[in-house]
Amino acid sequence: MERFDVVLIGAGLAGLQCARLLGRRGCSVLLVDRKSDVDQFVHTTGIFVRKTFEDYPLGEAFLGPAIREVSLYSPAGRRIDLRSGRDEFRVGDMRRIYRHFLAEAVREGVTWLPETSYRTARFDGSVNQIDLLRLGVLTTVEATTLIGGDGARSRVARDLGLDENRAWIAGAEVVLRLPFSGSEPRFHCFIDPRLAPGYLAWYVNDGEEVHLGVGGYPHRFHAAQALRDFRRRVESMFDLSGAEHLETRGGMIPVGGVLRRIGCRRGLLIGDAAGAVSPLTAGGLDPAMRLSELAASVVGDAISTGDMARLDSYSGDAFRSRFISRLWMRSLFARLRSPMLIEAGFTGMALSPLRAVAHHVFFGRGSFPDIASVGAREAGLRT
Repeated sequence: MERFDVVLIGAGLAGLQCARLLGRRGCSVLLVDRKSDVDQFVHTTGIFVRKTFEDYPLGEAFLGPAIREVSLYSPAGRRIDLRSGRDEFRVGDMRRIYRHFLAEAVREGVTWLPETSYRTARFDGSVNQIDLLRLGVLTTVEATTLIGGDGARSRVARDLGLDENRAWIAGAEVVLRLPFSGSEPRFHCFIDPRLAPGYLAWYVNDGEEVHLGVGGYPHRFHAAQALRDFRRRVESMFDLSGAEHLETRGGMIPVGGVLRRIGCRRGLLIGDAAGAVSPLTAGGLDPAMRLSELAASVVGDAISTGDMARLDSYSGDAFRSRFISRLWMRSLFARLRSPMLIEAGFTGMALSPLRAVAHHVFFGRGSFPDIASVGAREAGLRT
């Protein structure tokens, strides 16, 4: 039976980041995904915030033009413009980023196993026995540590006895290429509970591509129909004539915050599986990078020393304490079902305090804690 230090399920951004960092530390890693190619079925809209592209060398070739402008629209179409003095958003070419990260992981010695589904895992003494199904053939591998980067509905979380996501929004998006450069890059956000209950609809034109999508609580709307309705609305505002359809994306996004129990001595969770998404904005790319960095550090240390008790430090509690205000705001936003209340909020946004809040939500750099500070806090708790 083949044995690895780590079997990592899921080759999304979180899984790829974690795999390449573990490979760099000399761990033997098996990276598993049911897709035949790593860049198939991309779910994320690919909007990177300033904090991410400042801290991580994603590569200029993989990022679209910088966006500094945000326009907010009320249910009645009232518009409020926000501007930052810095480059705040960049839309990543996620297919190319995934391929690049995978190539780096393989160069670091990671074994890539596509077209393979995770079935279950058992614990036998000091090792995980993991059943995988590839091309109709069931096989079992062993690993000291099992890592779940397998999305918001994680089967790895269930098998490890860890916490599971309970709060979701559903998202749907189309990606278009315009035959012309378009206007100045801008992030357009539509806040309308009739269209996107509990979240928002977005139109992002970075001058190269257009991302047009909706998100909301799945029990309160039908994402595909809402996307069609939103596109008709957008076509009355922006010129999409001759637009080339590149792809359609969709999926479930956890918005309950980082889960408390995301690790045990058998393994741990990263990315959406760990609830590593901002509860308020539903942004998950920055948390995916940072939590995967922490996971690779903790697992690498545990494997190199043989002390699996080090995995006990991998907890969501330190992160949740940083998200209390966002969790409260998420709960408040979920209850905003009246377009009239939102219109009143837009009226109030003409005042400096509310406008400052909006500016902080979109342009603040504190969406996810720095890994170094969390690690220092955890070390302090253990001494």
